[in-house]
Amino acid sequence: MKRAKKTLISILGILLFLTTIGCAEQPKQQLGSATRPNIIIIFTDDQGYGDLGYHGNPWIKTPNLDAFAKQSLELTNFHVGTTCTPSRAGLMTGRNANRNNAWHTIAGCSILNQDEETMPEVFAKNGYETAMFGKWHLGDNYPFRPFDRGFKYSFYHGGGGVNQTPDYWNNNYFNDTYFRNGEAEKTEGYCTDVWFKEGLKFLDQKRDSPFLMYLSLNAAHGPFNVPQEYAEMYNSAPLTEIQKRFYGMITNIDDNFGRLISYLKRKNLFDNTIVIFTTDNGTAGGIKTQKDGTVLGYNAGLRGVKGSHYEGGHKVPFFMSWPKGNLIQETSNNELVAHVDLLPTLAELTGITYQPKKPLDGTSVAKIIKGEQSTIDRMLVVDTQRGQWPVKGKNSCVMKGPWRLIDGAELYNIHDDPGQQNDVAKEHPEMVSNMQAFYNSWWTSIEPDMNYAEIPLGHDQANPVLLTIHDLHTTDPLPWNQVQIRNGKAAPKGFYSINVVEGGTYQFKLYRYPPDSGLPMNASAKEKAGSAFVDNLPKGLGISPTHAKVNVGSVLLQAKVAEEQSYAVLVGQLSKGSHELSSSFLVEKGQEIPAYYTEIEKLD
Repeated sequence: MKRAKKTLISILGILLFLTTIGCAEQPKQQLGSATRPNIIIIFTDDQGYGDLGYHGNPWIKTPNLDAFAKQSLELTNFHVGTTCTPSRAGLMTGRNANRNNAWHTIAGCSILNQDEETMPEVFAKNGYETAMFGKWHLGDNYPFRPFDRGFKYSFYHGGGGVNQTPDYWNNNYFNDTYFRNGEAEKTEGYCTDVWFKEGLKFLDQKRDSPFLMYLSLNAAHGPFNVPQEYAEMYNSAPLTEIQKRFYGMITNIDDNFGRLISYLKRKNLFDNTIVIFTTDNGTAGGIKTQKDGTVLGYNAGLRGVKGSHYEGGHKVPFFMSWPKGNLIQETSNNELVAHVDLLPTLAELTGITYQPKKPLDGTSVAKIIKGEQSTIDRMLVVDTQRGQWPVKGKNSCVMKGPWRLIDGAELYNIHDDPGQQNDVAKEHPEMVSNMQAFYNSWWTSIEPDMNYAEIPLGHDQANPVLLTIHDLHTTDPLPWNQVQIRNGKAAPKGFYSINVVEGGTYQFKLYRYPPDSGLPMNASAKEKAGSAFVDNLPKGLGISPTHAKVNVGSVLLQAKVAEEQSYAVLVGQLSKGSHELSSSFLVEKGQEIPAYYTEIEKLD
């Protein structure tokens, strides 16, 4: 009897020990990708609804995306902003870009306000590894950079595209220098290849944890620089030379997308990863009308292209896969869905804790994509502002199911009239009235949120700070890319919206060329030759300034300039608080030229 009791006790002890081990390991399993889905969002640039073989384009080569589309859930009534920054801001926050200083692509209005909560911040708080590669376009200074906004790992170019004003000097899509969490790093290869390579490297390192990866590509945004073999694929197509390069950029994306999907399947990640493919606005190069009226290319019958508030400007491809989830697959859904819905939807699908800090324009459509709900009764607004301050009624489109109210006056039913050729406003006055009433109410709700982002000076996380003219608040023509910087002809008047974190002595360095170029102000930057498939970078125009000046609020600083130097130096006292800052050169003829780059450092 005693021996039996000892044996029973021993068995119970072993079971207790094994149970303890199992309990100890359980939290790790719960955090692993086996129980919580991973998320990969591929967000391409300037690729429209018609820029896919799957949507009937007879020339473009996208076999991998077409195959993915067939196996996935397609949302055929999916919408974004009409240009780059508004779409990215809406995706990241679930809120319309007019609410958060992201209604433009340049001129100080493409910086996502600091008080906005972002998708990576939400998922990082819930145990996800977060990474983004490619195009950010929501601010280049602290605290607006991707690694300031929740992406633990980031590798990206500056501004809204490779070779734009905030980007590293002389980048041209090939063997460029990009920024790894803010630090410049030289690369080898074509830009899109680099972004996907970085993505696969991240997956190699972090695939045992749940992850959110944002592959936000600069392609197929101009300049339409592409490896020769991709452009030559379209030699026989009835397209312009630029369109052939544009299509080649998309086929390169398709090849990389295919490699990514193959990797996920090979590593047994595909089934429990939510993979989303979509784009940021309508096509930029997919369709072209010649002088004789001949139309080259394909736009799926839609009216409008990038920048338009007609359907072709904001209706984009959307495919979503999650084999282990309970999404409907190998089919399509035509309910009205938008980029602002993705954050709340992904939060619900993954079961994470998410309580929005601010009112959302989006909503979770998880029940729609799971087939648990057949319709959603809602209205949404998309517009094209592209100015210094949002204007009510400007380029507005109110959407409700198949209905589109344009500029408060034109009404279209895209189910019956997908090309928006037949205005039926007179036949449906009640619909016009209801949709306009929604717009008026919506506009009233967004007005209190409108404000400029302020770039901090003297912060211990960012000192010195480099301001680029890309972020100058102005209504004048702005040199937003390095070709225009080289030309040196643009002389916009305006200001930077800044916040002096701590009063004290500040040093200003005013540059004509970016600091990383090493060029003096009077230099003629050397031309960087291109090819039949890569645009050249023209010779630069040197300047001969006599004086430099800086205005910060009521403070005026002036100094003489040595034109053979790379920059002019000014030092002065700044008071704490919000200010408008401007910096410029004076040349012999009395002309005032803005400093295209201004570095500011707190000295004490």
